[in-house]
Amino acid sequence: MEILRRPKETIMSQNATDPNDGRSRSEQLNSETSTVLSVAHTTASKLGRRRRWTRNFLLLLGPLVVIFVGGYFYYTGGRFVDTENAYVKADTVMIAAEVSGLISSVPVKENQRVVKGDILFQINDRPYRIAIAEAEAGLANARDKIASLKATYRQKLGELALARTNIAFAKKEHDRQTRLIASSAVSRSKLDATRHELDIAKQQVLVINQELSEISAQLGGNPKIPVEEHALFLSALAAKERAELDLERTTVRAPFDGIASNTPQIGQQVIGNGAFSSPIMSLVADKNIWIEANFKETDLTHVLAGQRATIHVDTYPDREWRGTVESLSQATGAEFSVIPPQNATGNWVKVVQRIPIRIKVIRQDNDPLFRAGMSTTVEIDTEQNRPMPKIIHAALDWLGEFPTTAIAGETSTEK
Repeated sequence: MEILRRPKETIMSQNATDPNDGRSRSEQLNSETSTVLSVAHTTASKLGRRRRWTRNFLLLLGPLVVIFVGGYFYYTGGRFVDTENAYVKADTVMIAAEVSGLISSVPVKENQRVVKGDILFQINDRPYRIAIAEAEAGLANARDKIASLKATYRQKLGELALARTNIAFAKKEHDRQTRLIASSAVSRSKLDATRHELDIAKQQVLVINQELSEISAQLGGNPKIPVEEHALFLSALAAKERAELDLERTTVRAPFDGIASNTPQIGQQVIGNGAFSSPIMSLVADKNIWIEANFKETDLTHVLAGQRATIHVDTYPDREWRGTVESLSQATGAEFSVIPPQNATGNWVKVVQRIPIRIKVIRQDNDPLFRAGMSTTVEIDTEQNRPMPKIIHAALDWLGEFPTTAIAGETSTEK
């Protein structure tokens, strides 16, 4: 092609006859030009054929690739479900004092790890030691009172015996005076006096019996009851045990292993009043961690307990954890809200609900620490593939690649 671009002067100068060749220079030039044009034409033809073949190949391969990729995602798309609405959970408790008083000691620091039984803080126990001493005095007083009742009961028994002796004497005296009055040996006033003494003796027996019944009732209906079984003793003993329990509660210990948070200050006033006790600090467990994943209800068609899960924690992007579905909540998250949705009202808008799923995390000893509230991404393998469309079944059967028996078997499985 370079020969064609040469100037005319050069071509004309070369038209002279070459003494070493029988042909003229112009004939040689024409021959070379024809050769070059032939090679260029052949090269262009080959390039055109190659381009047409590449274009036809891509036109055929492109749709096949799209169909294959789309079929793969369709066939495997229903097997895995995932969500980013998943967070690390751990046992968390608010530590509250069961007795009131001023905090005298806080041996733990903020974010310090503690084990079950470690002292978290102590309350001034002097008032409660005084209460124990008072309860012990009340217990001794109960013993003395029970002993006094028993002594009084024995005394009344003696009085009853004396009263019955007086009745016997008064009756004998009255009978004697009655015989004497018949012979007019004594005056009637003397007879009336003996009758009065007999009535008094009988009345004394009734009074003493009533007193004995009262004392017996105070002794629980059993005058020989052991002191340790009497109600007064048991009540005083319970008061003593309650005072000892209050003293024990002045030392607050960790209920389980975890991390201490929001620790109090020495001298802080705490109020212990049962269910109305004010929380003092927090304790977050660092073991038995789980994931709470809130999946859409439309994703839970084939999710069951025991299925495998893959977990990625945002804090550790290069790590992956395995887990298993432990349980599925029986209600959506909205049902546990303070004000549940009122779907019976007129202003109703359908919203896809989310159902909490508890996922057990399989951790190793050298794994990094999980903290409650961390964001995670969870993917569950439902092991459930979408059924192949029947038209594809028919095509493969026609090609002899998919037996009819396999189609029947899959159809029965779906049913």
